[in-house]
Amino acid sequence: MAKRILVPVDGSDQASAAATFVAENYPDAAVVFLHVINPAEAGYSAQASMPSFSEEWYQQKKSAAETLFDSLEAEARESGVETVERVLEVGRPTQTIVEYAEDHDVDQIVMGSHGRSGVSRILLGSVAETVVRRATVPVTVIR
Repeated sequence: MAKRILVPVDGSDQASAAATFVAENYPDAAVVFLHVINPAEAGYSAQASMPSFSEEWYQQKKSAAETLFDSLEAEARESGVETVERVLEVGRPTQTIVEYAEDHDVDQIVMGSHGRSGVSRILLGSVAETVVRRATVPVTVIR
């Protein structure tokens, strides 16, 4: 039975490297690209509280995700991956990644890490580190 591998993607070079790693090393796997739109990124300005701004912001994020999916799927298929799924979720990235893996029979998570250290890691947190600690399936981190 083929593996089902979850690849969280955010448009970064590290996420692209994770997608490439999976395509090259697991061509028989079912690859699930997951992009999480984090509503906290919309900000808390007066403009952000206007319904039209929120909807416009969301549509821009959704469109960017679709463009990202198109690129990653084309690369995966060129490498021989036959089964590619695209999933767009809204929520906190760490929680959404872990919950998706638990709820959708994912065998492994492969994700990129920005490799921050020191104060920037403390202030910004590490999505990869949190996923590694909370996931119930193996997690491979690509740097």
